[in-house]
Amino acid sequence: MKQLFGLLVIVLTLGLGYWFTKKSTPAFSQSKPLSDDVAQKRLLSKIKALQKFLEKNPKYNNELVLLADLKIMSGKNRFFVYDLKQNKVTDQGLMAHGSGSETGIEGELHFSNIPDSNTSSLGKYAIGHHYVGKFGKAYKLYGLDETNDKAFERFIVLHHYEKVPYEEQSSPICNSLGCPMVNETFFNRLEKLIDVSEKPILLYLYY
Repeated sequence: MKQLFGLLVIVLTLGLGYWFTKKSTPAFSQSKPLSDDVAQKRLLSKIKALQKFLEKNPKYNNELVLLADLKIMSGKNRFFVYDLKQNKVTDQGLMAHGSGSETGIEGELHFSNIPDSNTSSLGKYAIGHHYVGKFGKAYKLYGLDETNDKAFERFIVLHHYEKVPYEEQSSPICNSLGCPMVNETFFNRLEKLIDVSEKPILLYLYY
């Protein structure tokens, strides 16, 4: 009898321990790196959307696209170069988002198309001509959706910045003023692709 009572005590203790552990476990935060499977599924769904768009808009490059998954924490690779002919990611790097997109809540970002908001804007962009400005070489961006059609007006451009690290980090990196901002070494690889393209390349920011 004593042995049975002891066994019941152990079972109850383990059960309560499991219950309290489960209750105290924080909800999954999107600031943590997405699993490879989740990120890949999200990426492939956006690729399909871009392919449909390109079928109706042949003036854009239909062999290469750039995408950035802002659900992925900024310290992890989330800016992707995707080869549509080979159906694979051929390069990737870190990308900073706008300081105005920070909400103060871990894992939650805010997006806007409002001028002077310093926020990132989601949607498809056409990468335009480059110019040399405050951060060196940069590319004009033209928003193709209602969510980002003020990009040119807001001076939202693709550029590099010295404080964006090259290697992945365990914490979020610096913020931009709304621009997709990358490391210079990574930018140098991107410009080689952009500059030789006969048609504008699309950039898709999604969340």
